Amino acid sequence: MDPSKETSPTTYSNNVETRPKPSERPRTGPSSALSKIQSHMNDSVRPSSYAELELLLLTFCTGIQDAVSFPDYHCFASNQTGNTVFLMLAIVMPSFDGEMFITANIGAALGFFLAAGWLTGQLSHLVGARQRWWLVLCNFFQACLVFAAAAIQHVYGTELRGSAAVTAIALLAFASGSQVVQSRSLAMTEISTAMATAAWVDLMMDPRMFRVRGNRPRDRRVSFLLVLILGCLAGAGIYKTAGSAAAIFVSAAGKMLVTIMYLFNGAERPKEEDAESGSL
Repeated sequence: MDPSKETSPTTYSNNVETRPKPSERPRTGPSSALSKIQSHMNDSVRPSSYAELELLLLTFCTGIQDAVSFPDYHCFASNQTGNTVFLMLAIVMPSFDGEMFITANIGAALGFFLAAGWLTGQLSHLVGARQRWWLVLCNFFQACLVFAAAAIQHVYGTELRGSAAVTAIALLAFASGSQVVQSRSLAMTEISTAMATAAWVDLMMDPRMFRVRGNRPRDRRVSFLLVLILGCLAGAGIYKTAGSAAAIFVSAAGKMLVTIMYLFNGAERPKEEDAESGSL
């Protein structure tokens, strides 16, 4: 036998050593895909222009809801300033109940709004307010509540008083309270998705109000107020032509759209990556 054709032990051992170990081989298949999905859902969502668009869509939905809830139930589903004033009037002058407002309705709206704000806010501190899975879960739950309110209106109509009215307004108010708290986590307080008073005041007193460029807070406030107005107009138009149930259904569909959009938000980069990119 020709010695030159024999495989030496050294050559054989080198061949073995160059083979990748099982733990070093790239993972493929269902387990790898599941790991990527889990990592994606656990990402912390980054405030961005895309997130602004999501908040503005939620603002549009809020406008629709409040444009419907006031003529139907004499209270607001989202804007609680008016409900607070009405509730104090109900305590001091209960004779106004039924003329200016319905005490049970404004009590349900304010109470469930605050309950949702407390629950969503406290849970956000525990799980991470910007976690993608948390944003998706919260917004999906809110959309389901609004769909349920639309279903109640479709089945039972829009009686001013009664259990159906209180239930519908409670569902809308709970969804709105959770939405406002959730919007705060994206660090764009100029777009509250509900309350307009602070936005109007901050806009009017802005020292750089007429600056053409470089005033992002002003631009956000203007966009928020315009979209809220458009939502109210749309809600009133749908209410007039197709009824309140159809308007609430459109609002719920918009919230469900934002739920899907949260899956595509950019993620915040780790601090290590930011430091490296800054040093380049």
